[in-house]
Amino acid sequence: MSVVHRLTAGWLVDHLSFINQCGYEICGSFAHPGGVTRSTSVTSTEDCHSISSFAATPSSSDSPTYGPGDAIETEGKTAKMRYVFREEFFDMSKPHIAAAPEEQLCQGCPEVCLIFFPFISSWNDTDFVCLFVFCFLLILLKRKRKCVFNQGELDALEYHSKVRKLIWEGTLHLVQEGLKSGFLHHSAAKLSCRKNNVPQHIVCGLAELCEMAKQFPAVNESDHQAVHVLEEETSSGEQDLLSCVMENTSNCAKIIVLMGQKYLVPPKSSFLLSDISCLQPLMNYKKKYDVIVIDPPWENKSVKRSNRYSHLSLWQIKQIPVPALAAPNCLVVTWVTNRQKHLRFVKDELYPHWSVKTLAEWHWVKITTAGEFVLPLDSLHKKPYEVLVLGRVQGHVKEALRKSEDVVPIPEHQLIVSVPCSLHSHKPPLA
Repeated sequence: MSVVHRLTAGWLVDHLSFINQCGYEICGSFAHPGGVTRSTSVTSTEDCHSISSFAATPSSSDSPTYGPGDAIETEGKTAKMRYVFREEFFDMSKPHIAAAPEEQLCQGCPEVCLIFFPFISSWNDTDFVCLFVFCFLLILLKRKRKCVFNQGELDALEYHSKVRKLIWEGTLHLVQEGLKSGFLHHSAAKLSCRKNNVPQHIVCGLAELCEMAKQFPAVNESDHQAVHVLEEETSSGEQDLLSCVMENTSNCAKIIVLMGQKYLVPPKSSFLLSDISCLQPLMNYKKKYDVIVIDPPWENKSVKRSNRYSHLSLWQIKQIPVPALAAPNCLVVTWVTNRQKHLRFVKDELYPHWSVKTLAEWHWVKITTAGEFVLPLDSLHKKPYEVLVLGRVQGHVKEALRKSEDVVPIPEHQLIVSVPCSLHSHKPPLA
């Protein structure tokens, strides 16, 4: 993680900085701006209207940003072009829904904090639960709902009442540190000439490509290359790229072309682009992993209505071959929605099925650049936080004992506080 501040409660993280530190630098013949940016335009500090429809823009690694027609001096050294993520995708200066004054973190109102926080700090957990239930009943009366809450909604309210104080206080302290250092700022209404130029829909056909791959004829493993090493700009057939693990073994990023669009592959990395039902190439890769992070497409009504992406049933999620991919004492991290059915499934069914012992629940808290929750903390519809369930693979006793000295203890509860990316479902870094 690109940690800005670390406290007992957790971390304030700069997601944008982490992406830009991953080494998206093109070397060699494809480093010339005109050679790799036919579909993009370069963002410069002087011209905020020159924005492409992609999330990354190229800039020189040694000098100010170049325009598409500019050349890079290459005499005596290898040409390089560094790509950076477009910062306007993290320019979230205002919350999606403004919270009531008494529900805000109050970091910009010290006179309010002096009155509000001293008497709350003396409360115990029971006081907070009673207050939350009281507020909930008031909201219920105000809305004049004709039906009572179902069991799932009641379970969600009970869970929120347990974690609310931890999230509020931990986020408050981290935000205060961010404001002191200048990483966060009070100017929530700050104007940006690029703000209105952020594309509403970034077209990416990878999900559709993986869906199509299920219709491809089966590949004969004996005649097929299990691993494909990326050289220069790769524009192989989609079936070739989908049926094997792709590796970038170099110290520079590589460009790969899929369905007419260009993608950057970071240095020293590998990936399998595949539907979850076609993981055999990854199994044939014969590598074990010390950390496995899973972000399943959970089934819910919102996903069904939007038809934005396909979802997996709970049974399908259990079929992911985590035990076959995990090294001894592998740390498994699963992103979970705020639906309690899914949280119970991970802890009570999924992890035991994978021989994973649950260790902790962490929370990712989403804030604005001004340090406010992106949604009211007590919103009944959506919460400004998401859950991570951390567990460790329980293997053979002898194998576990050999590696026990290398195992890092996992804190029971931590917060990861960050400004979220405006692109759908982009999670913060955990590395």
